[in-house]
Amino acid sequence: MTKDQSSHETNVENEDTLTNRQGHPITNNQNIRTIGNRGPATLENYDFIEKISHFDRERIPERVVHARGAGAHGYFEAYGAAGDEDISKYTRAKLFQVKGKQTPVFVRFSSVIHGGHSPETLRDPRGFAVKFYTEDGNWDLVGNNLKIFFIRDAIKFPDMIHAFKPDPVTNIQDSERFFDFCASSPESFHMVTFIYSPWGIPANYRMMQGSGVNTYKWVNKHGKAVLVKYHWQPKQGIRNLTQKEAEEIQGKNFNHATQDLYDAIEKGDFPEWELLVQIMSDDDHPELDFDPLDDTKLWPEDQFPWMAVGKMVLNRNPEDYFMEVEQVAFGTGVLVDGLDFSDDKMLQGRTFSYSDTQRHRVGANYLQLPINAPKKRVATNQSGGQMAYRLDRGPFQNPHINYEPSILDGLQEAEQLGEEYTPMIKGNLVRQSIDRQNNTKQAGETYRNFEQWEKTELIANLVNDLANCDKRIQEKMIVLAEEADTDYGLHLREGLAHAKKDGSTNKPLGNRNGDDAPKEAIEKSNEAEPY
Repeated sequence: MTKDQSSHETNVENEDTLTNRQGHPITNNQNIRTIGNRGPATLENYDFIEKISHFDRERIPERVVHARGAGAHGYFEAYGAAGDEDISKYTRAKLFQVKGKQTPVFVRFSSVIHGGHSPETLRDPRGFAVKFYTEDGNWDLVGNNLKIFFIRDAIKFPDMIHAFKPDPVTNIQDSERFFDFCASSPESFHMVTFIYSPWGIPANYRMMQGSGVNTYKWVNKHGKAVLVKYHWQPKQGIRNLTQKEAEEIQGKNFNHATQDLYDAIEKGDFPEWELLVQIMSDDDHPELDFDPLDDTKLWPEDQFPWMAVGKMVLNRNPEDYFMEVEQVAFGTGVLVDGLDFSDDKMLQGRTFSYSDTQRHRVGANYLQLPINAPKKRVATNQSGGQMAYRLDRGPFQNPHINYEPSILDGLQEAEQLGEEYTPMIKGNLVRQSIDRQNNTKQAGETYRNFEQWEKTELIANLVNDLANCDKRIQEKMIVLAEEADTDYGLHLREGLAHAKKDGSTNKPLGNRNGDDAPKEAIEKSNEAEPY
């Protein structure tokens, strides 16, 4: 072989050469192999078959909720304190202890009900999920932009989502189904008040608050616990949209919030949020007119002040949307030492559901994906399962020993450094609602705290969507509004008394004159000849 031949053969490919998944260089990516240039094709078209069969499978199951999302990388910087107090008084979680300590994070923002390419202007809660890659492993803080939720018991979650999703027959979201569930679930009225106000349509992801929603616990080194609520406060300010403003934006760009986040980070305008907590002693608090574990309630700030514990900065966009934003997997049960569960029934139900859905959606080994894997050593006795690509083994672990306990160089349990948290739990095993429900009081307080334009927008939005609902549903919603606030109920009753049905069937939230659209599409379109 001559020198020229050797050089040519070794330079068939370089770092930019297209290959298939087997590593074979692709020399013709424009044509399949055929008998003559007109075909037919042959079955042994390996490169084509590999390419098209992967293409057929390049989507994974869409999230049942929170399908539409955007994400970014960044870091969390601890203040080393909770307000003016030493944070070690409340928690031994390492990421909070030292002022200036930075922990990498990945954040996924989302809408809740609609599909993966739905408009980002729809009336809907927004997801706000943060994955902290701490030195003790991952911590997921999974929440929403609003601080409360529609329900307080996890067994109602599938029914709630079914009612809010599109009708199973027409495949169109129907506001009557939405209000049928809410009118029959009075605890939802506080959330309805927020959702139907401008707070139901944030201007974008950068300018909205976030909340853990559920009640958690912090545990200190002595094994003492407190109840805690988490709140993200945007340093960019908070901006919300009216229904009319949202419709105008949707007509121009239905990806506006994703674009806003991406563009801001690309030009170096890094969004920031401050993390604040509310802390309460770990007991029933009989002095309150609500249960502190009730997700439909706010903790009054004057009694339980917000205390800053750190800030978060998002400074890097994903390199690939699917690999990172779509495959990132969160779970409310993903806690590190110093953080713990409360008895919150919604939290405990979510803790099973979230991780279970990730195993279904991404696979049994979803935690081996780089976006989900902790940035520290992992050593388990788990193996196998679809798409496993490494063994979580310790460097000195006997490869024959995949169980514990063992005296044959298997993995060993870690030492418990802080005192174990051991709460006393006593009571009968029952299926009962919590005692202090007070379903409408805080909705009234929220209504009275709204500015006048927010109240006007709330009533107009409610009237618009309730107008076509069954009279029994209307009356139930009016009664809940009257219980919340006399003025609230009066304006809703008057608005519905003068409202005209627009004739819409299966009317999505915020939809006006929906039945006119199919007719207008025909009337306003342009006729064309066949070709």
